[in-house]
Amino acid sequence: MLKMQNILIVVALLFFSKAGLSKDFKKGTIKIKNITLNTEFAITDAEQQLGLMNRTELPDNFGMLFIFENNDYRAFWMKDTFVDLSIAYIGADKKINEILDMKAVTSSTDLNTPSYPSKEKAMYALEVRQGWFKKNKIKVGDKIKDINIKK
Repeated sequence: MLKMQNILIVVALLFFSKAGLSKDFKKGTIKIKNITLNTEFAITDAEQQLGLMNRTELPDNFGMLFIFENNDYRAFWMKDTFVDLSIAYIGADKKINEILDMKAVTSSTDLNTPSYPSKEKAMYALEVRQGWFKKNKIKVGDKIKDINIKK
């Protein structure tokens, strides 16, 4: 019985490592206006599905930039996300189209998680701690000036 459990654990670990489900996101910065934001980048499908899930806190000047392959309508939800977030949907021109506040879920078993769809097409989505955009006077129409992904 123990041998079978070990085999299942190894298979599960291999599956998740192949799927890229790790918290080893690429890191760097982005600049909006004259504000530099420390950033993790969600580029692959697996990274985008994981996003900021299972985090119980976020630093003040920290965000996650989701970079998609195409400009399309997006929708995010807060499954297993325990921090209130704000999301900016950003077009291919790197201009912020809209900013929405998203409410944290109360438990990992909460099945009633709302979705936050974009009204316009977006190639990027930026998640930060709720209130960061307001605090830094970043609004709809502002553009990302620089994306710096460290190798």
